[in-house]
Amino acid sequence: MENTSGPRAGRKEWTALGVLMLPLLLVSMDVSVLYFAIPYISEDLEPSATQQLWILDMYGFVLAGLLITMGALGDRIGRRRLVLVGAAVFGLASLAAAYADSAELLIAVRALLGLGGAALMPSTLALIRNLFHDAKQRAKAVTLWTAVMTTGISLGPVVSGLLLEHFWWGSVFLINLPAMGLLLLLVPFLVPETGGSGSGSGVPETGAPGAGLSGSGAGGSGARSRFDLLSAVLSLGALLPVIYGIKEWARHGYAPVPALGICAGLLLGLVFVRRQRRLEHPMIDLGLLGRRAFGGPVLANLLAMFATVGMAVFFTQYLQSVLGRSPLTAALWSLVPAAGVAVTAPTAAALAQRTDRAYVMGGGFALSACGFLLFTQVRTDSPLWFTLVGGAVYAGGLVAAMTLANELALGAAPPERAGSAAAVLESGQELGGALGMAVLGSVGAAVYSRDMADALPAGVPQADAVRETLGGAAAVASELPRATADAVLIAAREAFTHGMGIAAVGAASVMAGAGLFAFGLLRGVGRTPAADAQGAQDEATPPAGPSIEARSSVTAGD
Repeated sequence: MENTSGPRAGRKEWTALGVLMLPLLLVSMDVSVLYFAIPYISEDLEPSATQQLWILDMYGFVLAGLLITMGALGDRIGRRRLVLVGAAVFGLASLAAAYADSAELLIAVRALLGLGGAALMPSTLALIRNLFHDAKQRAKAVTLWTAVMTTGISLGPVVSGLLLEHFWWGSVFLINLPAMGLLLLLVPFLVPETGGSGSGSGVPETGAPGAGLSGSGAGGSGARSRFDLLSAVLSLGALLPVIYGIKEWARHGYAPVPALGICAGLLLGLVFVRRQRRLEHPMIDLGLLGRRAFGGPVLANLLAMFATVGMAVFFTQYLQSVLGRSPLTAALWSLVPAAGVAVTAPTAAALAQRTDRAYVMGGGFALSACGFLLFTQVRTDSPLWFTLVGGAVYAGGLVAAMTLANELALGAAPPERAGSAAAVLESGQELGGALGMAVLGSVGAAVYSRDMADALPAGVPQADAVRETLGGAAAVASELPRATADAVLIAAREAFTHGMGIAAVGAASVMAGAGLFAFGLLRGVGRTPAADAQGAQDEATPPAGPSIEARSSVTAGD
C-alpha cells in the first residue's frame, strides 16, 4: 500500500523545486566563495586586518542571526513573497559588492547579502513543505535540498578559483545575478504562495476544519498577527554574539571579549525564550521544539554540522599545506567526497520508506563515525585516495542523516509554521558548525602546539609562530636555511596530521553518540511516512491555550 499524505506533485512542482535550488546553491556558496578572492580584494581595496576578517565573516554572521526572524516573517507575509524580496536584495547587493570601491562599502553590502540569504534559505525549505504533499516525493525533495546546500559550501572555492583565473575579483559576486533574475522571473508562475493571508496553494494549509478560526491556521489571525519586532531583535542579539564568540575562540583561543559575547548572547536567549512563552503567536513554537519529532532532528542536525564544519578546516589544510596541492587543485579534490553523498543520500531515503527512519539516521551517523576513524590513520605520506575515501564515507553518512532529520522535522511542523521550523533547523546547523570549528579546531591546535614544543629544533627564530599554526611554520621556514627549513616543515606537517587525527577521534565519538541518540530517542517517531501524522499527534505537548490546541489539530490532520 502506497504511503501518501496528499496529492502527488507533477512537472510544475518539480520544475519549481529546480528553480528554488538556484538561490540555495548560491547562498551556501557565498559562505566560502571569498576564500581565494581575499588576496585580490586586499590588493585592490587595502583593508586593515580587522576589516579583512569582517569582509569574510559579515555575511555568515548576518545570515545566521536573521534566519529565525526571516522564517517567522515568511510565515506571516507569505514565503513566495519573501523569496522574491530576498532574491532582489541578494541580486542588488551582489552587484554592489562586485563594484565596491572601499573596504567599508564591501563590508556593508556583505551584510546586505546576509540579509537576502536569510530571507531565501528558510523560505525555500518551507516551500518544499507546501509544494510536496506526498511523503515519498517530499523526502526526495528534501534530499535534493540538503545535497545542494552542503555541496554549495564546497563548490564556492572551486568557482572562485576558476573565475579568478580569468576575471577580476568582482566576478565572484556577479555570477549571482543570472540566477536571481531567473528566480524573479519564474517563481511567480511556478510557486504558489503559502503562509500569510494570501495563500493560494490550492491545498489547504490547515489540517482540520475550523483550525484557522483559532488563530494559528493559514489565513487565520495567527497568519495575519502583528510581527513581533522585539522578538526579532532578541533573536538577533542572542545568536550573533554567541556565534561571533565561538568563531573568535576557534580563531584566537580564549579571550575576554568573545567570552563576554557568548554570555551576553545566552542571557538574551533566555529573555527571548521567556518572551515566546508569553506571546499568543510566538516567533518560535516552543511546544513544537519540545516534541521528539522536531526537537530531535534539530539536535541531530546540530551534531552533524559540528563534525562537518569542524573537520572541513583540517581536510582543506591537509590537502594544501601537507600534500602541497595548489588552492584550486585542493578545492577540486575536496569535491570528490560528494560521490559518497550521491550514493548514500538516495539510498537512505529509500530505506526510510521501508523502516523506522531513526534506524537509518543512526546508521548514517555510524557510517560517518567510520569515515572519521579512517582519518585517524592518515599520515603525512598517506596516498591521496585513502584520505578521499575517508572523506567520502563520513560525508555520505552525515548527509544521509541530515536529509532524514530535515524531512522528519519538516513533516512534523504544521504547514503554517513551516518557515519558522525551517529557520530553527538552519540556525541549529549554523550553531553546530561554529561549535565544531571551535571545539575540534582547539583540540587539533592543542595537539599541534604540544608536538611542536617537543619536536622543534633548537635555535629556530620566531618559535612562537612556528608552534602556533602550520601556516606560521611555513612562513618562518621560507626564511630559514634549507636543512633547518626542511626539519621545521616535516615536524609541523607531522604535528598537524597528528592533531587532525585526534580531532577525528573527537568527531567520531560525537557521531557515535548521535547514532545512539537516534536509535534510543527517535525510535517510533520516524516509523514510516504514513505514520508521521499520527506520530506528530502522539508527540504533541499538553495544550496551553486555544492557539496551541489549534496548532495540534493542524498537525494531526496534515
